[in-house]
Amino acid sequence: MPNIKSAKKRVRLNDDARSLNAAFKSDMRTAVKRVEKLVESKDVESAKEALPTAVKKIDKAVQRGALPQNNGDRKKSRLTKLVNAL
Repeated sequence: MPNIKSAKKRVRLNDDARSLNAAFKSDMRTAVKRVEKLVESKDVESAKEALPTAVKKIDKAVQRGALPQNNGDRKKSRLTKLVNAL
């Protein structure tokens, strides 16, 4: 554990940011899994409706810094390809 006041604050802020980023990532993963499940069950209409929500969640995670830009773009591209393949 740090002894210096500023280092203690840094640890506290990093913990707060980590927990918020985990929440964003979890929310994003849930949306992505929902789309993948709908694609797997061949539910075209529902998958097309769920895709914009998942893309929005991915964009929010990227904007927040919880996910790298290229990673987010790759996820969006793969999801879109899955839905369009139906």
